[in-house]
Amino acid sequence: MQNVAPSARYDLPWKAAIAHAPRAFLRFFFPALANQIDWHKRPRFHDKELASIGFGSDPHGMVADQLLEVCLRDAGATWMLIHIEVQAQRATSLPKRVLDYNYRIATAYARPVASLVLLADDDPNWRPRAFHHQLYETVMGISYSIAKLLDHASNEHALLASDNPFALLTLAHLHTQQAHHDADLLYAAKLRLTELLYQHRWSKERILTMFKVINWMMALPEQYQTRYWQAVIQFGKEQQMKSKPVIEWVTPLEEMFMDWGRKEGLEKGLEKGREEGRKEGFEEGTELGRREGAATLLERQLEHRFGPLPKTTRNKLTKADMDQLAAWSETLLEAQSLRQVFR
Repeated sequence: MQNVAPSARYDLPWKAAIAHAPRAFLRFFFPALANQIDWHKRPRFHDKELASIGFGSDPHGMVADQLLEVCLRDAGATWMLIHIEVQAQRATSLPKRVLDYNYRIATAYARPVASLVLLADDDPNWRPRAFHHQLYETVMGISYSIAKLLDHASNEHALLASDNPFALLTLAHLHTQQAHHDADLLYAAKLRLTELLYQHRWSKERILTMFKVINWMMALPEQYQTRYWQAVIQFGKEQQMKSKPVIEWVTPLEEMFMDWGRKEGLEKGLEKGREEGRKEGFEEGTELGRREGAATLLERQLEHRFGPLPKTTRNKLTKADMDQLAAWSETLLEAQSLRQVFR
């Protein structure tokens, strides 16, 4: 079994999490600023505008960018712009880039901009806070606010006890770094953090968002990922058998199946919807997407374990319903042959 985990993807998971919960992000990493914001007025994201200005991730620094507009709790109810960067690797270009971004955003909006940087690298001594350049009596530069992810590494107990979703994401990021591509270590950490989702009384949307972010960031080899899905499903069943109330939410495996089959299934369903009605077509397309996504994934796993599949096996997968596909997926973990999967 391959025990080397693929490279982690830090940038997009962080961006998705910040977009989902900007208030929680600022409260966790920049609490002084968060306390000055009137959160009764909904923050405005400017992702499209940020992209149109010409920003993009630094291929050497793995950057996640967000441009956020918030209202301050002052007498004038001032709206301000905040540019957030998450820097996952040490990069000497960062301070100059913060200056460039700040200037270009301020020019585009004709307003001042606050720059915040979360340093999520693995060097505890790297803490760039400013960039200044002087030529004769001309000085150009910027000072900006930073937070260091590694500062939380020594207080894992507090992170585990926190109800802030960014405490969980901080743990996911730190454990991914510390695993150094060791799939066994990463698998154990990923499963543990996923189980923590059941202990929070978050909304369904937040649970699903954080599950996706963790799954996205903590990438596992295929066979480890299969073990992970099955363990998560089993844990969910055990929780539902207890008397404690649990949040009703789509299982992670169903979410994955939806992602695999969503496009093709919805296209077919929507095409039928044009003939019989949009609602009926959408519902049928969604269900079709789940089933076809599950069948596609299981087919890939079977081929990876046992080689090319006979036509009769592929026909079985095509005709099976979700319950049957789920049962075969569970059997696959212990099966030593293709025949044992379908016995």
